[in-house]
Formats: sequence, C-alpha cells, structure tokens
Amino acid sequence: MLAVVKRNVWWAGLGALWLMVLFLQPAVEALIAQYGAFAALGVVGAVFANATGAGGGVVFVPFFHHLGLNAVQIVATSFAIQCFGMTAGAITWGQYYRRCHQHDAQWQPLALSLMLCIPGAVGGLLLAQWGAHLPAFSWLNQHLTQLHIGFGIFSIVLAIAILASVPLLGRTQFRTALHNVDILMLPLIAFTGGIITAWLSVGVGELLAVYLIIRRFNITMAIATAVILSAICVWAAMAFHWLQTHAVVWQIVMFAGFGAAIGGRLAKQVVLAFNARHLKIFFGLWVLLMGVSGLPLF
Repeated sequence: MLAVVKRNVWWAGLGALWLMVLFLQPAVEALIAQYGAFAALGVVGAVFANATGAGGGVVFVPFFHHLGLNAVQIVATSFAIQCFGMTAGAITWGQYYRRCHQHDAQWQPLALSLMLCIPGAVGGLLLAQWGAHLPAFSWLNQHLTQLHIGFGIFSIVLAIAILASVPLLGRTQFRTALHNVDILMLPLIAFTGGIITAWLSVGVGELLAVYLIIRRFNITMAIATAVILSAICVWAAMAFHWLQTHAVVWQIVMFAGFGAAIGGRLAKQVVLAFNARHLKIFFGLWVLLMGVSGLPLF
C-alpha cells in the first residue's frame, strides 16, 4: 500500500507541476481553447504506443500531416510528445516487471535484449540525424517533404508483419533465452530501426516487438522491451531538434504530452485486460489504416 501511495504521489506531483507551468502562460484561456483538444490525441497515441510497442508517431505523424505541419515540425513534435508518453509507459512497464516478473523465466530476455539493442538503436538514430551530410543520407534528407509517403509505406509493411504474427499468439510455450541468432540480429534490427526512427519518429520499437514475437518470446515481455527501448530513443533524438531544428511546436506538446503521460500509464492495463490476439489484430488494422492514409492515393 505504501509503495502504491508513493508512486501516485510522484505522478500527482508531476501533474501539479504541469498545471503550474500551464497557468504561467500568457492568455491561458485562449491557449486551452486552441490546443486543449490535443490532450486527447496524446492519450490515444500513448495508449497505442505503449500497448503494442509501436511508437506514438503511428498516430501523430498522419494527424500532424493533415494539420499542415512541415516534415521537420512533424517529427520534432512527435518526438517531444513521445518523451512524455513513452517515458511514462517505460516506467510503468519497468515497475510491472520488477513487481511481477523479475524472476519469471519468460521475462529474462528483457534485460539482455535491451543491452544488445540500446547502443545500436541510439547509434543509428544519431547517425541519421547528425550525419545528414553523408552520401548515404543526403538524398533522403533532401526529400523529407515526402515524409508522409515514407511513413505510409513503412506502416503498411509493419501492419502486414503485425497481422502475420497473430497466429503466433496462440502459443503457450515461449522461449526463455536468447539464441545466437538473436544476439546477432537484435543489434542489426536496432540499428536499422534507429535510422528509420530518426526520419519517421517511429520504427525501432515496432521492429523489435515484431521480431521478438515472431521468435516466440512472450508477447507482453516483447511489448515492454520495445516500449523501454523506444523511450530511450526518443530522448536521444530530442537533442538534435533542441539544438539544431528548433522545430517543436511546444503549444501542441504542452497538451498532447500531458495526455501522453496519462496514456502511458493506462496502456499496461489495456494489454493485461484484453485478449492479446484481438488487441494485436485491432492495432494491426489501425496501423494499416494509418499507412494507407499517408499515401497520395486520393
């Protein structure tokens, strides 16, 4: 009981800090009227992100594109919102792991997976951001206006992978240790996912979660691992946008970030309350819909 109270005190304190910052803003009533609805977007995006291992950009990118934000603003603002949502989700999943599964054999791959993935994911992300002048990245960075098309193609491929993995969810026997092939593949997947994430604000968590599920690891453990990795990556990504692009739309982040923190806390309950098969089908179809909406088909 004392531990529960302590956890809630921390979150209540952060909520009070947010309210203080909000009411220190000029014309706060107009600010709430214009941007307050973004809190709901943050909740939806963070619940999706932290309940599936997919980044919140799956929701934010097409929405901001339809609002008319430019490509750099879309990515920067999406990263900033995810700093709230993915961090809340990572803390929640980490607490759940320590309380309930620290000695569970099916959850033992979590720590080693993160150790293998974090250097590659952060390295790939930073290379794509700060190495824009390199020949391998210069052409892609010149075509960032086509971000929504790249996002659409990536999301469709991801949705197919998610839906293809659904039959694997019926298994009751899961792997409890990484094999040699996993030790080789995880850093490569993380590095590739980090590069994709730098451009689209999504990628590394999705790739990791789908790989672990296909490799017959526990699905909840796979989601938790992907969420924690994504949280680390979005914070690493923000340094570039803070120092170089200055493209974050902070008015949106103020409200969407608040909603994302709430969604990040709620997502674990979504995963634990619903059938994993139905949850994965729903979100797979949602990613497919978002991917199609990013293509210039109409």
